[in-house]
Amino acid sequence: MNALEYTQELVRFPTVSNVSNASICGYLEDVLKRLGFSTERIEYTDPVGVGKVNIIGKKGNGTGGIAYFAHTDVVPADPWFSSEHGPFEPTVRGDKLYGRGSCDMRGSIASMLTATELAGSGGLSRPLYIVLTADEEIGYGGAEQVARRSRFFREMVQGESNGIVGEPTMLEVVHAHKGTYGFKATSHGKAAHSSTNKGINANLAMIPFLGEMKRIHDETLEDPAWQDSAFDPPGISWNIGINDHTKVLNMTAAQSICTVYFRPTPGQNAETLIERSRKMAKQCGIDFEALWSGSPMYVDPESDFVREVLALSGNETAKTVSYGTDAAMLTDMKKLVVMGPGDIAQAHTQDEWILLDQLEKGTQLYAKLIRHWCT
Repeated sequence: MNALEYTQELVRFPTVSNVSNASICGYLEDVLKRLGFSTERIEYTDPVGVGKVNIIGKKGNGTGGIAYFAHTDVVPADPWFSSEHGPFEPTVRGDKLYGRGSCDMRGSIASMLTATELAGSGGLSRPLYIVLTADEEIGYGGAEQVARRSRFFREMVQGESNGIVGEPTMLEVVHAHKGTYGFKATSHGKAAHSSTNKGINANLAMIPFLGEMKRIHDETLEDPAWQDSAFDPPGISWNIGINDHTKVLNMTAAQSICTVYFRPTPGQNAETLIERSRKMAKQCGIDFEALWSGSPMYVDPESDFVREVLALSGNETAKTVSYGTDAAMLTDMKKLVVMGPGDIAQAHTQDEWILLDQLEKGTQLYAKLIRHWCT
Protein backbone atom coordinates (compact mmCIF):
# COMPACT_ATOMS: atom_id res chain seq x y z
CA MET A 1 0.00 0.00 0.00
CA ASN A 2 1.10 3.58 -0.55
CA ALA A 3 0.76 6.51 1.85
CA LEU A 4 -2.50 7.74 0.34
CA GLU A 5 -4.10 4.31 0.70
CA TYR A 6 -2.89 3.93 4.27
CA THR A 7 -4.19 7.41 5.15
CA GLN A 8 -7.58 6.60 3.69
CA GLU A 9 -7.76 3.41 5.75
CA LEU A 10 -6.79 5.23 8.95
CA VAL A 11 -9.21 8.14 8.46
CA ARG A 12 -12.09 5.64 8.41
CA PHE A 13 -11.56 4.93 12.13
CA PRO A 14 -13.67 7.48 14.12
CA THR A 15 -11.45 7.35 17.20
CA VAL A 16 -12.24 10.72 18.76
CA SER A 17 -10.46 11.05 22.10
CA ASN A 18 -13.58 10.41 24.19
CA VAL A 19 -14.02 6.90 22.80
CA SER A 20 -11.74 3.87 22.75
CA ASN A 21 -8.99 3.75 20.13
CA ALA A 22 -8.78 -0.05 20.30
CA SER A 23 -10.11 -0.52 16.76
CA ILE A 24 -7.45 1.53 14.99
CA CYS A 25 -4.74 0.07 17.22
CA GLY A 26 -5.87 -3.44 16.33
CA TYR A 27 -5.54 -2.56 12.65
CA LEU A 28 -2.14 -0.91 13.12
CA GLU A 29 -0.78 -3.77 15.21
CA ASP A 30 -1.71 -6.19 12.42
CA VAL A 31 0.04 -3.94 9.87
CA LEU A 32 3.19 -3.73 12.00
CA LYS A 33 3.30 -7.51 12.42
CA ARG A 34 2.87 -7.96 8.67
CA LEU A 35 5.84 -5.62 8.16
CA GLY A 36 8.00 -7.72 10.46
CA PHE A 37 7.71 -5.81 13.74
CA SER A 38 7.55 -7.25 17.21
CA THR A 39 4.85 -5.41 19.14
CA GLU A 40 4.18 -4.31 22.68
CA ARG A 41 0.67 -3.40 23.81
CA ILE A 42 0.15 -0.93 26.67
CA GLU A 43 -3.50 -0.77 27.75
CA TYR A 44 -5.05 1.52 30.36
CA THR A 45 -8.36 3.02 31.44
CA ASP A 46 -8.68 6.77 31.09
CA PRO A 47 -10.06 9.01 33.90
CA VAL A 48 -13.66 8.60 32.71
CA GLY A 49 -13.48 4.81 32.43
CA VAL A 50 -12.79 4.37 28.70
CA GLY A 51 -10.30 1.71 27.67
CA LYS A 52 -7.33 3.01 25.68
CA VAL A 53 -4.47 1.30 23.84
CA ASN A 54 -0.89 2.17 22.90
CA ILE A 55 1.00 0.05 20.37
CA ILE A 56 4.79 0.04 20.19
CA GLY A 57 6.49 -1.82 17.35
CA LYS A 58 10.16 -2.75 17.00
CA LYS A 59 11.98 -4.01 13.94
CA GLY A 60 15.73 -4.63 13.81
CA ASN A 61 18.34 -5.29 16.46
CA GLY A 62 21.10 -3.41 18.25
CA THR A 63 20.81 0.10 19.66
CA GLY A 64 20.17 3.56 18.30
CA GLY A 65 18.16 3.61 15.12
CA ILE A 66 14.90 5.59 14.96
CA ALA A 67 12.06 6.07 17.43
CA TYR A 68 9.00 7.47 15.66
CA PHE A 69 6.04 8.74 17.72
CA ALA A 70 2.47 9.42 16.59
CA HIS A 71 -0.99 9.53 18.16
CA THR A 72 -4.09 7.66 17.03
CA ASP A 73 -6.83 9.87 18.52
CA VAL A 74 -8.48 12.78 16.73
CA VAL A 75 -10.52 15.79 17.79
CA PRO A 76 -14.30 15.87 17.23
CA ALA A 77 -15.59 16.73 13.75
CA ASP A 78 -18.63 18.82 14.60
CA PRO A 79 -19.25 20.83 12.54
CA TRP A 80 -17.97 19.30 9.30
CA PHE A 81 -17.89 21.35 6.12
CA SER A 82 -19.43 18.93 3.62
CA SER A 83 -22.83 17.26 3.29
CA GLU A 84 -21.49 15.11 0.45
CA HIS A 85 -19.10 13.10 2.61
CA GLY A 86 -18.61 12.75 6.32
CA PRO A 87 -15.43 13.50 8.29
CA PHE A 88 -14.52 9.82 8.44
CA GLU A 89 -15.12 9.20 4.73
CA PRO A 90 -11.72 10.04 3.17
CA THR A 91 -12.23 12.02 -0.03
CA VAL A 92 -9.68 13.18 -2.59
CA ARG A 93 -10.40 16.47 -4.33
CA GLY A 94 -7.69 17.81 -6.60
CA ASP A 95 -4.39 17.72 -4.73
CA LYS A 96 -5.91 17.23 -1.25
CA LEU A 97 -7.21 14.38 0.88
CA TYR A 98 -10.04 15.51 3.15
CA GLY A 99 -10.98 13.78 6.40
CA ARG A 100 -10.71 14.17 10.15
CA GLY A 101 -7.18 13.20 11.16
CA SER A 102 -5.85 13.27 7.60
CA CYS A 103 -3.35 15.96 8.64
CA ASP A 104 -3.24 15.46 12.42
CA MET A 105 -1.81 12.94 12.16
CA ARG A 106 -2.78 9.88 10.19
CA GLY A 107 -1.03 11.08 7.09
CA SER A 108 2.20 11.02 9.06
CA ILE A 109 1.60 7.47 10.28
CA ALA A 110 0.81 6.44 6.72
CA SER A 111 4.04 7.99 5.45
CA MET A 112 6.08 6.11 8.05
CA LEU A 113 4.38 2.78 7.29
CA THR A 114 5.00 3.25 3.57
CA ALA A 115 8.59 4.32 4.22
CA THR A 116 9.12 1.16 6.23
CA GLU A 117 8.00 -0.92 3.28
CA LEU A 118 10.30 1.02 0.94
CA ALA A 119 13.43 1.15 3.08
CA GLY A 120 13.08 -1.67 5.57
CA SER A 121 12.08 -4.61 3.43
CA GLY A 122 15.64 -5.87 3.22
CA GLY A 123 16.17 -5.99 6.97
CA LEU A 124 17.51 -3.47 9.47
CA SER A 125 20.87 -3.45 11.22
CA ARG A 126 19.63 -1.03 13.88
CA PRO A 127 16.14 -0.78 15.36
CA LEU A 128 13.15 1.10 14.04
CA TYR A 129 10.57 1.78 16.74
CA ILE A 130 7.06 2.98 15.87
CA VAL A 131 5.09 4.26 18.86
CA LEU A 132 1.34 4.82 18.45
CA THR A 133 -0.34 6.49 21.41
CA ALA A 134 -3.80 7.39 22.70
CA ASP A 135 -5.12 10.65 24.14
CA GLU A 136 -2.55 13.10 22.77
CA GLU A 137 -5.32 15.58 22.03
CA ILE A 138 -6.53 15.66 25.64
CA GLY A 139 -3.37 15.68 27.72
CA TYR A 140 -0.82 13.11 26.43
CA GLY A 141 -2.21 10.28 28.58
CA GLY A 142 -1.03 7.56 26.22
CA ALA A 143 2.51 8.91 25.94
CA GLU A 144 2.70 9.15 29.74
CA GLN A 145 1.79 5.46 29.95
CA VAL A 146 4.40 4.55 27.34
CA ALA A 147 7.14 6.54 29.09
CA ARG A 148 6.33 4.88 32.41
CA ARG A 149 5.57 1.30 31.39
CA SER A 150 7.08 0.39 28.02
CA ARG A 151 10.18 -1.81 27.90
CA PHE A 152 10.73 -0.73 24.28
CA PHE A 153 10.74 2.91 25.41
CA ARG A 154 13.46 2.12 27.96
CA GLU A 155 15.49 0.62 25.09
CA MET A 156 15.09 3.81 23.05
CA VAL A 157 16.27 5.94 25.97
CA GLN A 158 19.21 3.74 26.88
CA GLY A 159 20.25 3.28 23.24
CA GLU A 160 19.84 7.01 22.49
CA SER A 161 17.61 6.41 19.50
CA ASN A 162 17.04 9.27 17.09
CA GLY A 163 13.54 10.46 18.01
CA ILE A 164 11.00 11.88 15.56
CA VAL A 165 7.57 13.07 16.68
CA GLY A 166 5.65 13.01 13.41
CA GLU A 167 3.22 15.90 14.04
CA PRO A 168 2.54 18.11 10.99
CA THR A 169 5.33 20.66 10.43
CA MET A 170 5.43 20.71 6.60
CA LEU A 171 8.53 18.55 7.15
CA GLU A 172 10.39 21.40 8.82
CA VAL A 173 12.49 20.57 11.87
CA VAL A 174 11.13 21.70 15.26
CA HIS A 175 13.61 21.64 18.12
CA ALA A 176 11.43 23.21 20.84
CA HIS A 177 7.80 23.69 21.78
CA LYS A 178 5.88 25.08 24.71
CA GLY A 179 4.52 23.05 27.59
CA THR A 180 0.86 22.75 28.51
CA TYR A 181 -0.69 23.18 31.96
CA GLY A 182 -4.35 23.20 32.92
CA PHE A 183 -6.32 23.50 36.15
CA LYS A 184 -9.90 23.93 37.37
CA ALA A 185 -11.22 25.91 40.34
CA THR A 186 -14.78 25.24 41.55
CA SER A 187 -16.86 27.34 43.92
CA HIS A 188 -19.88 25.65 45.51
CA GLY A 189 -23.11 27.44 46.38
CA LYS A 190 -26.78 26.63 46.77
CA ALA A 191 -29.45 27.15 44.12
CA ALA A 192 -32.56 29.08 45.10
CA HIS A 193 -34.90 31.74 43.75
CA SER A 194 -32.98 35.00 43.80
CA SER A 195 -35.88 36.83 45.46
CA THR A 196 -35.30 34.86 48.66
CA ASN A 197 -32.33 34.66 51.01
CA LYS A 198 -32.30 30.87 50.85
CA GLY A 199 -29.56 30.53 48.24
CA ILE A 200 -25.79 30.90 48.21
CA ASN A 201 -24.37 32.38 45.02
CA ALA A 202 -21.20 30.48 44.14
CA ASN A 203 -20.00 33.39 42.04
CA LEU A 204 -19.41 35.55 45.11
CA ALA A 205 -16.48 33.40 46.25
CA MET A 206 -15.29 33.03 42.66
CA ILE A 207 -15.07 36.77 41.92
CA PRO A 208 -11.94 37.48 44.02
CA PHE A 209 -10.31 34.34 42.58
CA LEU A 210 -10.99 35.63 39.08
CA GLY A 211 -9.40 38.92 40.07
CA GLU A 212 -6.19 37.08 40.87
CA MET A 213 -6.40 35.16 37.59
CA LYS A 214 -6.68 38.49 35.75
CA ARG A 215 -3.65 39.86 37.64
CA ILE A 216 -1.60 36.80 36.64
CA HIS A 217 -2.81 37.19 33.05
CA ASP A 218 -1.65 40.79 32.95
CA GLU A 219 1.68 40.03 34.63
CA THR A 220 2.50 37.32 32.10
CA LEU A 221 2.03 39.89 29.34
CA GLU A 222 4.17 42.55 31.04
CA ASP A 223 6.87 40.71 33.01
CA PRO A 224 9.90 39.76 30.84
CA ALA A 225 10.27 36.57 32.92
CA TRP A 226 7.18 35.19 31.17
CA GLN A 227 8.21 36.23 27.65
CA ASP A 228 10.42 34.25 25.27
CA SER A 229 11.21 35.86 21.94
CA ALA A 230 12.12 32.47 20.44
CA PHE A 231 8.39 31.71 20.25
CA ASP A 232 5.42 33.29 18.48
CA PRO A 233 3.53 34.40 20.45
CA PRO A 234 6.27 35.00 23.05
CA GLY A 235 3.97 34.80 26.10
CA ILE A 236 2.42 31.85 27.89
CA SER A 237 -1.16 32.50 26.72
CA TRP A 238 -2.83 32.45 30.17
CA ASN A 239 -6.33 31.51 28.99
CA ILE A 240 -9.19 31.95 31.49
CA GLY A 241 -12.57 30.23 31.12
CA ILE A 242 -15.59 30.82 33.39
CA ASN A 243 -19.01 29.20 33.66
CA ASP A 244 -21.62 29.06 36.43
CA HIS A 245 -23.99 26.80 34.42
CA THR A 246 -27.01 28.84 35.58
CA LYS A 247 -29.63 28.86 32.84
CA VAL A 248 -31.96 31.55 34.21
CA LEU A 249 -31.38 35.04 35.58
CA ASN A 250 -33.40 34.70 38.78
CA MET A 251 -31.53 31.78 40.35
CA THR A 252 -28.47 31.80 42.59
CA ALA A 253 -25.61 29.81 41.07
CA ALA A 254 -25.08 26.42 42.71
CA GLN A 255 -21.56 26.27 41.34
CA SER A 256 -19.07 28.45 39.51
CA ILE A 257 -16.14 27.02 37.58
CA CYS A 258 -12.97 28.70 36.38
CA THR A 259 -10.53 26.90 34.08
CA VAL A 260 -7.07 28.09 33.12
CA TYR A 261 -4.85 26.70 30.37
CA PHE A 262 -1.39 28.09 29.74
CA ARG A 263 1.76 27.30 27.77
CA PRO A 264 5.13 27.93 29.43
CA THR A 265 8.33 27.94 27.39
CA PRO A 266 11.50 25.96 28.21
CA GLY A 267 13.17 27.18 31.39
CA GLN A 268 10.13 28.89 32.89
CA ASN A 269 8.91 27.73 36.30
CA ALA A 270 5.24 27.03 35.65
CA GLU A 271 4.75 25.51 39.08
CA THR A 272 5.02 28.93 40.73
CA LEU A 273 1.84 30.00 38.89
CA ILE A 274 0.08 26.77 39.80
CA GLU A 275 0.91 27.20 43.48
CA ARG A 276 -0.07 30.87 43.45
CA SER A 277 -3.45 29.91 41.99
CA ARG A 278 -3.88 27.04 44.44
CA LYS A 279 -3.14 29.37 47.36
CA MET A 280 -5.70 31.91 46.14
CA ALA A 281 -8.32 29.19 45.75
CA LYS A 282 -7.77 28.14 49.36
CA GLN A 283 -8.12 31.75 50.52
CA CYS A 284 -11.43 32.03 48.66
CA GLY A 285 -12.73 28.72 50.01
CA ILE A 286 -13.03 27.06 46.62
CA ASP A 287 -11.78 23.72 45.32
CA PHE A 288 -8.66 23.53 43.15
CA GLU A 289 -7.77 20.69 40.80
CA ALA A 290 -4.65 20.46 38.64
CA LEU A 291 -5.88 18.75 35.47
CA TRP A 292 -2.65 18.01 33.62
CA SER A 293 0.83 19.21 32.94
CA GLY A 294 3.12 18.65 29.99
CA SER A 295 6.72 19.79 29.93
CA PRO A 296 8.10 22.07 27.25
CA MET A 297 10.31 20.34 24.72
CA TYR A 298 13.79 21.64 24.04
CA VAL A 299 16.77 20.23 22.17
CA ASP A 300 19.78 22.42 21.45
CA PRO A 301 19.42 23.60 17.84
CA GLU A 302 23.22 23.56 17.52
CA SER A 303 23.53 19.94 18.67
CA ASP A 304 25.01 17.34 16.35
CA PHE A 305 21.68 15.53 16.25
CA VAL A 306 19.65 18.54 15.13
CA ARG A 307 22.29 19.49 12.58
CA GLU A 308 22.16 15.94 11.21
CA VAL A 309 18.36 16.03 10.88
CA LEU A 310 18.58 19.40 9.14
CA ALA A 311 21.08 18.04 6.64
CA LEU A 312 19.03 14.91 5.95
CA SER A 313 15.77 16.83 5.57
CA GLY A 314 17.17 19.67 3.48
CA ASN A 315 16.20 22.36 6.01
CA GLU A 316 18.56 25.21 6.87
CA THR A 317 17.48 25.98 10.44
CA ALA A 318 15.37 24.41 13.17
CA LYS A 319 12.34 26.29 14.47
CA THR A 320 10.08 26.53 17.52
CA VAL A 321 6.29 26.13 17.73
CA SER A 322 3.75 27.17 20.33
CA TYR A 323 1.63 24.01 20.33
CA GLY A 324 2.43 20.89 22.33
CA THR A 325 3.02 17.26 21.37
CA ASP A 326 3.60 13.88 23.01
CA ALA A 327 7.21 15.04 23.41
CA ALA A 328 5.99 16.66 26.63
CA MET A 329 6.02 13.15 28.16
CA LEU A 330 9.15 11.91 26.39
CA THR A 331 11.68 14.04 28.25
CA ASP A 332 13.99 11.05 28.86
CA MET A 333 14.83 11.07 25.15
CA LYS A 334 18.10 12.93 24.56
CA LYS A 335 17.55 13.17 20.81
CA LEU A 336 14.12 14.33 19.75
CA VAL A 337 12.62 16.66 17.15
CA VAL A 338 9.14 17.20 15.75
CA MET A 339 8.90 16.69 11.99
CA GLY A 340 6.03 15.44 9.89
CA PRO A 341 4.01 15.97 6.72
CA GLY A 342 1.07 18.38 6.61
CA ASP A 343 0.41 21.87 7.88
CA ILE A 344 -0.58 22.39 11.53
CA ALA A 345 -2.90 25.16 10.32
CA GLN A 346 -5.15 22.42 8.91
CA ALA A 347 -5.33 20.47 12.17
CA HIS A 348 -8.67 20.61 14.02
CA THR A 349 -10.38 22.56 11.22
CA GLN A 350 -13.89 21.81 9.93
CA ASP A 351 -12.45 20.87 6.54
CA GLU A 352 -9.23 19.14 7.59
CA TRP A 353 -7.06 18.04 4.69
CA ILE A 354 -3.51 17.12 3.75
CA LEU A 355 -1.76 17.73 0.46
CA LEU A 356 -1.09 14.54 -1.48
CA ASP A 357 2.36 15.93 -2.23
CA GLN A 358 3.09 16.07 1.50
CA LEU A 359 2.27 12.38 1.86
CA GLU A 360 4.78 11.55 -0.86
CA LYS A 361 7.45 13.88 0.50
CA GLY A 362 6.91 12.56 4.01
CA THR A 363 7.30 8.99 2.79
CA GLN A 364 10.53 9.77 0.95
CA LEU A 365 12.03 11.67 3.89
CA TYR A 366 11.16 8.98 6.44
CA ALA A 367 12.57 6.33 4.09
CA LYS A 368 15.77 8.35 3.85
CA LEU A 369 16.04 8.50 7.64
CA ILE A 370 15.50 4.73 7.91
CA ARG A 371 18.22 4.05 5.38
CA HIS A 372 20.60 6.45 7.13
CA TRP A 373 20.04 5.39 10.74
CA CYS A 374 18.79 1.79 10.53
CA THR A 375 20.39 0.04 7.54
